[in-house]
Amino acid sequence: MERYDYIIVGSGIAGLYAALLAREQLARRGGSVLVLTKGSIDDCNTRWAQGGIAAPIGAEDSAQRHLDDTIAAGAGLVDPIAARVLAEEAADRIDDLVRLGVPFDTLHGEIALAREGAHSLPRILHAGGDSTGAHMELTLSSLAQQSNITVLEFTLATETLLEGGRVAGVRALNERSGRSTDYACRHLVLATGGAGQLYRVTTNPDVATGNGIALAYRAGAEIMDMEFFQFHPTALKLTGVQPFLISEAVRGEGGLLIDVNGVRFMPEYDDRAELAPRDIVARAILDRMQKTGADHVLLDVTGLDQARVITRFPQIYRFCLDQGLDITRRPIPVSPAAHYTMGGIRTNVWGETNIPGLYACGECACTAVHGANRLASNSLLETVIFAKRVVQRTIEAPPDSVGAEPTADAIDLSEAAPAETPSPSRQAVQSLMWDHVGIVRDGDSLSRAKATLSAWHAALPKPTDRPAHELTDLVACGRLVTEAALIREESRGAHFRSDFPQPHEEWRRHIVFRKGA
Repeated sequence: MERYDYIIVGSGIAGLYAALLAREQLARRGGSVLVLTKGSIDDCNTRWAQGGIAAPIGAEDSAQRHLDDTIAAGAGLVDPIAARVLAEEAADRIDDLVRLGVPFDTLHGEIALAREGAHSLPRILHAGGDSTGAHMELTLSSLAQQSNITVLEFTLATETLLEGGRVAGVRALNERSGRSTDYACRHLVLATGGAGQLYRVTTNPDVATGNGIALAYRAGAEIMDMEFFQFHPTALKLTGVQPFLISEAVRGEGGLLIDVNGVRFMPEYDDRAELAPRDIVARAILDRMQKTGADHVLLDVTGLDQARVITRFPQIYRFCLDQGLDITRRPIPVSPAAHYTMGGIRTNVWGETNIPGLYACGECACTAVHGANRLASNSLLETVIFAKRVVQRTIEAPPDSVGAEPTADAIDLSEAAPAETPSPSRQAVQSLMWDHVGIVRDGDSLSRAKATLSAWHAALPKPTDRPAHELTDLVACGRLVTEAALIREESRGAHFRSDFPQPHEEWRRHIVFRKGA
């Protein structure tokens, strides 16, 4: 069995940043780093991130103000320690990224800062306008390929190997040869991204199938806050065109939401109008679509300076123009889409799980830094903050260090209903989740989804190839989301129950799952 000091699963920003930091540390004393990625090295969610990366580096800004905004957006469930870490370490991580070569946009010789929804002032850095994720990803992937890091592409991690309750390695499937191989390691870091492919309408690429979350759950790791799935309010809605993210920064620059009758509607729903938190804007759009009988609303930037729109949002402008839509002349048809998994593998602020040797960072992890509703552009920041902390912990912590404490009320989903239904397709899972576990939920729909997912879970055959593994992982993640949403009998942040439309203080707590609890 090949042996490594670190095995990092995932090649998004969190995984690559962790790999580069681990390689830097090992260069001083010898050692090896392996990155496993089920696609190519740059095939990931973060490469599509348009909105930017938040950091309190402006002259009038402060870590405290960033912390306050993050907590306010999270609807009572943000972990204040994790949020303070995020805000206080942000400037240092931006310095790191600049040194690594990320080309952040500048204005008059200083990094330019923009404002987005629920931020109290401008603190969003961009690279290439609306191509921030791509610039960060390409910078890090280029550095990784030039360094002494082993990267195995088209290799899917399928099982966490344990010895005596501690991580010993990982089993992985080579998609091209069809062969599985075991790899040993001292530290296993999951950085696999989210599970946006759970839903029929999503801004996420095909690779976002919740692999790391399912992998960790099967190994006995705790999974938390899965009911909080963020739906982005504005994805391009054109017939025959895949949903394409229209960044929140478009509204931050002055874009207005109007319905198909030409009426601006957001001031009717929230005093912050277009700059309200994402959950409020997404539900307002859904309500307006239902009231007008339309499948979209319109995001209007035609009143903004044309040159400013083109230079500020080059990727959005070009994509829409390729579809025959000049956004400087006509409003953009938009509707909500699944966007970000706020729950995931429960970790402490050092990326440790309840399994020794198993770490997680990025979208697949859950420190509760986002609470019930992620503040815009905190996600890219989270990837570098907690990836750095994972590597720090592996160097500084004693060998028997254990992360997140086991939770007494963790819920076990390992039981499944008898296999009486045919196994599902990915499309069937996506439709079920969109129709019954979507932006607005209720107990009856959630109960039906729970029964169907449980039966599907039992009916699935043992996976032997990547599509089968991805389907198995989606069903597992679907069950985690649905069960948590059914248990939480209130509305909070991105989780909205029409049968329990108000938040309740007794639900100001986290729901945690653990197999075999």
